Amino acid sequence: MELKIRKIPIEEPEVLEIRCHKLTDDVQEIISFVKSRQGQLSTEQDGRRLEIPLIDIFYAESVDNRLFVYTAKESYEVRLKLYELEDMLRGRTFLRIQKGMLVNLMKIKSIKPALSGRYTALLKNNEEVVISRKYVSDLKQALKGGEAK
Repeated sequence: MELKIRKIPIEEPEVLEIRCHKLTDDVQEIISFVKSRQGQLSTEQDGRRLEIPLIDIFYAESVDNRLFVYTAKESYEVRLKLYELEDMLRGRTFLRIQKGMLVNLMKIKSIKPALSGRYTALLKNNEEVVISRKYVSDLKQALKGGEAK
């Protein structure tokens, strides 16, 4: 696959065009990456292509080598690995809180201590997620306005 980049005058709109013979998994990954950088995540459900705004995502969870993102009332399978999604969301309001979970900090209603150094976060949709003690310091740093490790 050849890659071409061309600088354009500021008055022209920026356009990213993908020319392909077939919509392969690799092309789909590129599309998903670009769209996630624009504030949405692409997925398929029942044979239809869906765009999930990042602002609607409460958390993402890896289960049996499959990645699911959860909104207030729906869940969607996404064709990415958790670490890929984490990289795409770096610098946004998402933080890893377990080995297999990212949470949107803007969707947390409250946080309280739990057993063994862990914490529990109550989300705005009234779901509870556990924050592993390994990630508690990152959470505290992020909530203070700092960058988590």
